[in-house]
Amino acid sequence: MPRLRKIVGNEQLILSILALAVGAAGGGAVILFRQGIAQVQNLFYGSTGEGLFVYAQTLPWWRILLAPTLGGLLIGLLIYYFLPDRRPQGVADVIEAGALRGGRMSATTGLKAAGINAVSIGVGASVGREGPAVHLGASLGGWLAKKLRLRRAHSRTLLGCGVACAVAASFNAPIAGALFASEVVVGHYALSAFAPIVIASVTGTAISNVYFGDFPAFMVAEHSIASFWEFPAFAGLGLLAGLLAMAFMRGTGLGGKVAGKIPLPPWIRPAAGGAMVGILALMVPQVLGVGYGATDAALQVSFSLALLIAVGVAKIVATAISLGFGFGGGVFSPSLVIGAMLGGAYGIVVAGLSPELSSGPGAYTIVGMGAMAAAVLGAPISTTLIVFEMTGDYDITMAVMVAVVFASLVTRDFHGGSFFAWQLE
Repeated sequence: MPRLRKIVGNEQLILSILALAVGAAGGGAVILFRQGIAQVQNLFYGSTGEGLFVYAQTLPWWRILLAPTLGGLLIGLLIYYFLPDRRPQGVADVIEAGALRGGRMSATTGLKAAGINAVSIGVGASVGREGPAVHLGASLGGWLAKKLRLRRAHSRTLLGCGVACAVAASFNAPIAGALFASEVVVGHYALSAFAPIVIASVTGTAISNVYFGDFPAFMVAEHSIASFWEFPAFAGLGLLAGLLAMAFMRGTGLGGKVAGKIPLPPWIRPAAGGAMVGILALMVPQVLGVGYGATDAALQVSFSLALLIAVGVAKIVATAISLGFGFGGGVFSPSLVIGAMLGGAYGIVVAGLSPELSSGPGAYTIVGMGAMAAAVLGAPISTTLIVFEMTGDYDITMAVMVAVVFASLVTRDFHGGSFFAWQLE
């Protein structure tokens, strides 16, 4: 940094240039990561689309069972031989790097973890792709900071730049990407750090848009709040989402404890978990993979009340098994799916009780997504914006905010914090 300061003369300008580089690299890395997932999914299932469960219903039973089982065996071997501590890497490691290691990370470990996580998602494990993308982006930013020997504050800023560009590129959500990095990783909104993070977030979005196009992750009909008297119903959904988030997080911890008690070598546990996920997918194929196809179906009000409940419960079980038995991946996508199922089911009940005062099941599905994800991630501000930017539905944002507040209060007071806080204990 002293050498660069002599050449450029302005420390903030140097950080902005580095942020631009991290944003471009992170945006490109997210594209490659998502394409890697698609290719692995095509190899195991013969499909590259988001709606994997629709295609899975046409496959023979043995293929649905075999794909996550063989994939789990491969994952177990890769983790055992290539990753530090012989365990998956994720967002908790990014938070730890920012808090304890001055924002420095290994690019080699980041790339290895990204490849393993891509295989995990592609073979059908019930995990998310955004957490691995965040780890990948953060690894690039942390590696650059380490190579340039930046001081702690600047290293944490570049780490945040990597996180921001990854979130932004994954969701086409530059505002949410910048706020998520500041809220969860950097821990403050000081302009000296926030400005480079915004640059990286916008750059990552621009790179992603060139490849994937500029449109929301989910195409939904516009909703509006039917009545002021509907806000107690939104608050009630937030309370339920908080309770369900607690069950989800504790279930994931229980899955790890159960896996640890099974007398099997660590490298073979993902195969056992994959077999269980495959058996569950034979009954509820919506649990396979990221699950955004099921989320989209819930947003379009295509599922019955019974199916919404079944998919929500099965997704919790499948995610607990996948993460507990050693697959790599994140929790954001599963929390969105579970929240969508909860919100959709809740909306059907509310519409049945008071149709003239209901905004419709689709609106409650969006609210449930935001409330559940915010409670699990412990990031109410950025999660609200992520849901808004993913759906493009501004009118329902107030309802999302109300539900997010209640869900976050429940998990903070009765669970002690987010999924990542629980992992770092």
